[in-house]
Amino acid sequence: MNLKQSFLLVAITTCFVTKSFSQHRNYHITNGVGVFGGITKFNILTDNLTTKQGSGFLGGLSATVDIPHRWYNMSFGMQLSESPVGIAARTTENGSDEIFIDYKLFAAQIALLGHIKLGTPYVTIDLGPMLQYNSKLELKDKNQAGYYINTYDRVLASDLNNITRFNVNGLIGASAGYGFFRLKAEYIYGFTNMLSKLNSENIDASGGISSFKGNQSMLVLGALFMF
Repeated sequence: MNLKQSFLLVAITTCFVTKSFSQHRNYHITNGVGVFGGITKFNILTDNLTTKQGSGFLGGLSATVDIPHRWYNMSFGMQLSESPVGIAARTTENGSDEIFIDYKLFAAQIALLGHIKLGTPYVTIDLGPMLQYNSKLELKDKNQAGYYINTYDRVLASDLNNITRFNVNGLIGASAGYGFFRLKAEYIYGFTNMLSKLNSENIDASGGISSFKGNQSMLVLGALFMF
């Protein structure tokens, strides 16, 4: 079975679970659907801001094609997450104090992944591209909107709200388990600049780096249940 047929099977399994056989060989191709959830460790890697990693949560669905005679499997999945991140700020423009303001980010991610088998289909290295649509960077406490970001003279906490909504990520991770259950660890890195939209917001960046640039960093630890 060639790669095009594998991708076709991935698309079909997003709607239902089936079992099929290769026409040219008697290999048993098994398609399944999985439900997974986990915790996230989220940060924005940037020279513009002083950030602090936050802990959130994630859940989603995946459709998997198990190909016994190949060294890999394929899956297509969608996941939703809410992840916080802290950004250093001060209460007044000329203040010397430092507190971390909590922001939160909601994201929907779609991934097409290959799963490299390590001698067994139950232990794999997982990798592939991911498309993400996310919310604005929302303040958890609206009363902190007038705080000043520490790496700039006049940038307010509310000025960082309108970040880039569409992003492209890469995922690499590992899965291990048996039967219907897997433990998963994933690292998701943002290839696109998720702060790029701030450059068109007419923000007074005096005292700091004038061009905003930041990349998403997310660690996911969770479990997958297959059906």
